[in-house]
Amino acid sequence: MADFDDDLFRQEMTGVAPLKEDDRVRDFRRGEPTLTQRLRRASAVARPDRDPNPLTLPDQVPQAGPYDIVGLKKNGVQEGVYRKLRLGKYEPQATLDLHRVRLVEARDRVYLFIQESQQNGLRTVLISHGKGEHSERPALLKSYVLFWLEQFEQVLAFHSAPANRGGAGVTLALLRKSTGASQRTREFFHERSRAQR
Repeated sequence: MADFDDDLFRQEMTGVAPLKEDDRVRDFRRGEPTLTQRLRRASAVARPDRDPNPLTLPDQVPQAGPYDIVGLKKNGVQEGVYRKLRLGKYEPQATLDLHRVRLVEARDRVYLFIQESQQNGLRTVLISHGKGEHSERPALLKSYVLFWLEQFEQVLAFHSAPANRGGAGVTLALLRKSTGASQRTREFFHERSRAQR
């Protein structure tokens, strides 16, 4: 069988001349990108169909019950701050109501709400998602909201609201300070420490 392959190869190569050896050194550096390549790159970078919302919408998320009291404190959040959030001691500066909102639309609303709240320097926000106790899939929206809040780097902590603010159907979120607000705080404490000297 190997002889047959060799014969077939020689037959196919009939009339083919080998390349002459060349002592020149070739420069394999890439030249400037062609117009087509530049247009492709520009199109890939600025695709209008790309979704700026990084929040995912998986088929399954950790399921919360309609009456579950839930919360999360990320690293760096002081226990006293988290306790005040849990107890509702921080007055919400903005509210998002998601009652009767479809899941895909809720995802977009939560994303925009958190982004705008943080850019406006808000620290505590309230998201009213309901308990979903009478839904076909109980607490579905609540479970997704909790899942999304955990994905945000702007969200430092969140917890179910106290009963007087909605209880298990509402979540309070503590947001990271905006860059401008952090700078103002640093300047304030720097000036205060200079005045005390």
